[in-house]
Amino acid sequence: MKRVLLYVFLIYTSGCNNQLKEKKESDSAIQLETDLEMYQNVWNTFLAGDTSVVNDKNFTEDIIIVTSDGDLVGIEACLEYYSNYLTGFSDIEWTIIDAFGQGNKLTKHWNFKGKHTGNFFGIPATGNKLNLSGTTIVTMRDGRIAKEHDFFDMKSMLDQLLNAEGDITVDEYQPVN
Repeated sequence: MKRVLLYVFLIYTSGCNNQLKEKKESDSAIQLETDLEMYQNVWNTFLAGDTSVVNDKNFTEDIIIVTSDGDLVGIEACLEYYSNYLTGFSDIEWTIIDAFGQGNKLTKHWNFKGKHTGNFFGIPATGNKLNLSGTTIVTMRDGRIAKEHDFFDMKSMLDQLLNAEGDITVDEYQPVN
């Protein structure tokens, strides 16, 4: 009789553990989808010119932007950094080619196009067009953006902006159909 009760107990607890695991996986998938949607909406809105989305509802107060010159910390630093794209370019076309994630990490593959009509990180307007693709690794915390680290071909960007001599590499992604 004790063995039967032990087997029943083990089967019951095993089923409960599977249900908890499935619920946790489901909750994680829902959070990931929510994070991806929020993230895309924030950057689509920002690059359309609405800087008010860089706030404590969408970003943690200690947001970190990783740059080659060191980390920038805080919402104001984030706004100042990314505002360079709005002041430096007109005719902005922003596309998130692909975005996916796991846990609290998101990865986006993006393409940025625009006409260099204003000061961009100290580079005076050239009137040249920029077509740049890259990837950003994002860390989310409590449904908000906590860290961003962009990766792109800096030489290609500078060549396009400054009309450098020689071949210019345009890093435009072509999807496979």
